[in-house]
Amino acid sequence: MTDSSTGAGAAYGDRDPDALARRAGERANPDRDQHFLVDDRVLDRIPAYLPDDADASRLLEIGGGAGALTDRLLAVAATGSTADPDAGPAPGRLSVIERDGTFADFLREEFATAIDDGLLDVVEGDALDVDLPSFTACVANLPYGVSSEIAFRLLPEGKPLVLMFQAEFADRMVASAGESEYGRLSVSAQHYAAVEIVERVPKEAFDPQPAVESAVVRCTPRDPEYEVGDEAFFLRFVKALFTQRRKTVRNAIRNTGHISGLDEPEAVVDAADEELLRRRPGDLDPAAFAALAELAREHGSPTEV
Repeated sequence: MTDSSTGAGAAYGDRDPDALARRAGERANPDRDQHFLVDDRVLDRIPAYLPDDADASRLLEIGGGAGALTDRLLAVAATGSTADPDAGPAPGRLSVIERDGTFADFLREEFATAIDDGLLDVVEGDALDVDLPSFTACVANLPYGVSSEIAFRLLPEGKPLVLMFQAEFADRMVASAGESEYGRLSVSAQHYAAVEIVERVPKEAFDPQPAVESAVVRCTPRDPEYEVGDEAFFLRFVKALFTQRRKTVRNAIRNTGHISGLDEPEAVVDAADEELLRRRPGDLDPAAFAALAELAREHGSPTEV
């Protein structure tokens, strides 16, 4: 069945996810990291988690599958963007990246009118390889096996994100210093955005059911409360120290020069505050990591890695 709408907002947003899957003619394959969200209530709520002031004129979805979330996002796009209040609402656009050719073809058929109306663009390919379409916000139920890689392709873009992750991954994204879940992921994600879990989703909301619980995470871009002179080195330095998370910061710096690219880690130890050196990486908040990374850049003679 193809989309017979005229592009009005009311034509989208209420498709039954089970009926979409039947029309697609192919079940989600967990061996290909496919778990379709089929709970209407969750699907209806997800687009609303975008920040109130988010520009929704160019939405991006990764992993469209049989199109249940695509349908809800088209309702947002068709209603129009109010990013420019003086100009009034204007039709937006949704780009969907789908790597499975069968589902990409189905999306083009199911939402043919949306494509003809300029509301939808289906990009067939792997989200880690294709050029990302221009977007102002991203809403997606990510393939969990590559969710970290996709998230860290999106986060540096500085756009609002509403993404579904495994709950354990989401907990690590939002963790604070001193908590058991706190680590490299926490510091790196929070470097780019204010990160919060907005909804926990049971496995029963998916077909087929994944082995784990899930969570919807909202990432609102913001400038961090600290400065780093070399972002790539900062992230590499954080990664290095968390490979030694049970060690003191002193020993973590000494033991990871080959990862961080420090030629003179001992010089960094000599220059750092003794109280900080006695702590462990998991106890340092992002600002403390940033200050230590700047000290390492100044005294450790970092090389490109």
